[in-house]
Amino acid sequence: MSFLWGAATSSYQIEGAFADDGRGPSIWDTFSRTPGKVVNGETGDVACDHYHRYLDDAQLMAGLGLQAYRFSISWPRIVPEPGVVNRKGLDFYDRLVDALLAREILPWPTLYHWDLPQHLEDAGGWPARDTAYRFAEYAGIVHEALRDRVSHWTTLNEPWCSALLGYANGEHAPGREEPSAAVAAVHHLLLGHGLAVPLLSGNIGITLNMSHVTAATEAPEDVDAARRIDGIQNRLFVDPVLRGAYPADVMADLAGLSDFSHVHDGDLEIISRPVDFLGVNYYSPALVAAGEPVPQGSTPWIGAESAHWVDGGRERTSMGWEIDESGLHDLLVRLRKDYPAVDLYITENGAAFADVVSSDGAVHDPDRIDYLRRHLNACADAIRDGVPLKGYFAWSLLDNFEWAHGYGRRFGIVHVDFDTQKRTPKDSALWYAARIRKGDL
Repeated sequence: MSFLWGAATSSYQIEGAFADDGRGPSIWDTFSRTPGKVVNGETGDVACDHYHRYLDDAQLMAGLGLQAYRFSISWPRIVPEPGVVNRKGLDFYDRLVDALLAREILPWPTLYHWDLPQHLEDAGGWPARDTAYRFAEYAGIVHEALRDRVSHWTTLNEPWCSALLGYANGEHAPGREEPSAAVAAVHHLLLGHGLAVPLLSGNIGITLNMSHVTAATEAPEDVDAARRIDGIQNRLFVDPVLRGAYPADVMADLAGLSDFSHVHDGDLEIISRPVDFLGVNYYSPALVAAGEPVPQGSTPWIGAESAHWVDGGRERTSMGWEIDESGLHDLLVRLRKDYPAVDLYITENGAAFADVVSSDGAVHDPDRIDYLRRHLNACADAIRDGVPLKGYFAWSLLDNFEWAHGYGRRFGIVHVDFDTQKRTPKDSALWYAARIRKGDL
């Protein structure tokens, strides 16, 4: 397969239909209904209404020339309550996969993008070991339904966010501020991944959100702050998957939170079962320095409570994230040099800006075009430097529900009017389509 061009979404952010056809509640349904958790009290109840508009969206993708579509499957749509498999939920993904294949678009499902069934959170959530086994069961159910047409599978999307934003500081669902539980959640997410791998067929991988971390100065305390952030952001996840071990220094950083008794004999062998690819989500670099520690429970950066982000003087997106494509290049080169050989895909990369529909009916987003161009050029440079990068998925296909930010942050290359559900390809979508037609980086 030549270089693969795609775009990505996730179920809770776009599907809507929160109670249709037997879907059960997820932790994001519960969290978004909790006062003060999401901007303006917004929810994903309707979102982009993709559940009902998937045919139009598939046709939109085809018109842009997308070769692959990375979407996630809603676990509570498949297993709405303990022991129940919802055939109508599976039927939706049957229809979606068929619609993609009919348009020669490769379907690339992610099995978990943060929408844990609420009944599993009620039973302990990811800090509970049993959740890993329930995830493997669910993976097997979905695989059985789609294996004849799906050749590429991602197990988890960004377990850093699920574990640390969800359980360490409560910024994301389920909203718990329990740093010790977050350490266990990290392990059980990765264990769930490893348990699912042998139940899937084709090309199998996991997606991690990673950053290129540097120290603001050469002072020993700043260098240590960067080591800690790199440890909790990157190495705590990629090392067990590709090396079969947790980094000793990160375990030492977390020793005050956990004795790691939740790590059982044989777990790391399961977690490090061979994968065909590693998905990399990259948005922004991390320039850090040491400072006054913040209280535990107020930060996802457990074990690095004294580390602080430093302003690098770069342009920023509307998320406040600095733009630096060289960080993507350097991260990819590091993965090639420091880890066992594995194919790499950029499974998310994109930027939020304050997009509006102009008087001419178009959405002019030159900042996003510049962001995409610079990061794709960084990918090309990485390939020239020997990185086995096989594809790129823009985040996101559609403006959507941006988690705790509600609908106020637009990442899409396609504008969505959330009142009318009208889709308008932005200038960036047209630019991306032209880049795809060009056929190379």
